[in-house]
Amino acid sequence: MRMQGSVFPAMILPLTFVGVWSTLITCLCRFVHDLSVNDVLLTVLGFVVGLALSFRTSASYERYSEGRKYWASLQLASHNLARVIWTHASEREGEIGKEDLLTKISGLNLILAFAVALKHKLRYEPYTYYEDLNGLVGHLQTFAKAATTPDVVKTKKHSMLRRVGQYLGVSFAEANPRKVLKRSPQPLGNLPLEILSHLGSYLDEICENGTLKQSIHQVSACTFEHIIYYLFSSLTSKKDAALSTMNEVLIGCERILNTPLPIAYCIAIDQICWVYVILLPFQLYTYLHWVTIPGAVFAAYIIIGLMLIGREIEDPFGYDTNDLPLDLYCQELANEIDVIASQQKPNVRDFVKHEDNKVLFPIHHSGYHVWEKRSELRIRDELRMKVHLGVPVWKSMHVEKSEEPKGEKSV
Repeated sequence: MRMQGSVFPAMILPLTFVGVWSTLITCLCRFVHDLSVNDVLLTVLGFVVGLALSFRTSASYERYSEGRKYWASLQLASHNLARVIWTHASEREGEIGKEDLLTKISGLNLILAFAVALKHKLRYEPYTYYEDLNGLVGHLQTFAKAATTPDVVKTKKHSMLRRVGQYLGVSFAEANPRKVLKRSPQPLGNLPLEILSHLGSYLDEICENGTLKQSIHQVSACTFEHIIYYLFSSLTSKKDAALSTMNEVLIGCERILNTPLPIAYCIAIDQICWVYVILLPFQLYTYLHWVTIPGAVFAAYIIIGLMLIGREIEDPFGYDTNDLPLDLYCQELANEIDVIASQQKPNVRDFVKHEDNKVLFPIHHSGYHVWEKRSELRIRDELRMKVHLGVPVWKSMHVEKSEEPKGEKSV
């Protein structure tokens, strides 16, 4: 019964109309002249309406699902690229090492800036004054920054009547977000694409100055599924592979945004559904009489509800409750990049030789230093034994501890 995320507010006016219409037809049939028709029309039109609604909802959900996949690809490429920059790009000795550290932090900020800028671009917000974006790109020379003036920063407040119309889903009360793009006196450019240019320059710099030495890391943390694609099919350089993934996400999201369901389909589907709803009272009166009124309203609730849901999720990048939570995705990415940058590159000896490193867990609970004293033959024998004992041990996770010499614990 919750209203948050429901399409019921947009159904109030249509259901009111259906209620008044079905009441009028029922009264005419009852007191003036019987206008009822054979229910075969109900069967024929019902099949057509079902196909139309199925096509509309499936096409809309496909766009919604595809948008989510693109953002998942962006998160994966961002994680890998941030890990390569922070872990595999070295810091030189002396004062220049601090410069390398600050440069790496700036590179991580550009990764986050791309995701935030893409979010705003998909919401028709092409400027840089937004609170979560200005601090990340305010130092970059971009078209969006040049076009950001005090006039565009001012937000226009809508009247109460228009806000009510938007809540009820009245079409002529909805604002056209593309007006922001059309009214700009200066070119707005493409902020995510310009950020990729700056990020590419940074990757070139760390490859040329020798801080990113290993060729395998110069792949720039491309997703593993796309490494071969970008190396051999797209013929991009290794260090540009992740940038190609991010650029692919940009183009894919723009394709979803700028290629809605053709207007002819939308009009035809809406007309088919409304014709079916309007004819319902004529077909139901013979069998339901006064119950025709609530019956027609209930049937309209189902049909119009499915029709509005398809319209609701067709654009998955907005501010509606049913849209993708892009703010949450960007915040999660910011937190994950902060986790990556919170510690220095791990020292292998520190965690491998740690006393709590149970190298043969779960069949043995002894630490590294115990097995360090064993022979290589003994270790390899235990590894072969682990194959036979591993499945039941992992299945039950019931470990029996027995006392052994030199403090060793075994299953």
